[in-house]
Amino acid sequence: MLIRTVLSQATNDKNSGKAFRNLGEKFEITPKVLAEADVKEIEKAIKVGGLYRNKSRVIKELSRVIIEKFDGTLDFVRSSPLEETRKLLLALPGVGPKTADVVLLFSVNKPVLPVDTHVNRVSKRLGLVASNADYERIRLALESLYSSKDYLTAHLMLIMLGRKYCKARSPLHESCPVNMLCPSAKLGD
Repeated sequence: MLIRTVLSQATNDKNSGKAFRNLGEKFEITPKVLAEADVKEIEKAIKVGGLYRNKSRVIKELSRVIIEKFDGTLDFVRSSPLEETRKLLLALPGVGPKTADVVLLFSVNKPVLPVDTHVNRVSKRLGLVASNADYERIRLALESLYSSKDYLTAHLMLIMLGRKYCKARSPLHESCPVNMLCPSAKLGD
């Protein structure tokens, strides 16, 4: 999940999925194999996903650090308390808050609500957070609105709303199912 999430950074699901499949066809996706792999070969495998030079270096370094600091396993993600786990993930190369939270929610169902570009935009347009709110403020505000058992559903629904209606450039206010609640729809943003 961690490698898949790194590959998804700043690219769409289709291309990141292809990059992950290509990587899996070329290498066993384990820290040991990826740490020992030639970075140029990783680049070739993930090129379709974009930003492949940077991502290949991150994948190799991330794998090396997981071997060095965690004996080649991220089992602590399952067993450690949320904040400790999150802090350990954030200390890994190429892992920011969104990547850490995606791994925590999707891999082990820890109670976090990741904020991607769609969640960010929808939350701000709906007035759930201030327009200048950063990642942590958005995450904490959304987590306070939903029960932790609903974080995955809320995350996915906000993404779908952002992709289908609350588009970055031309939001579809007329057909949006929550337009009556949206300050941006009233303003025509």
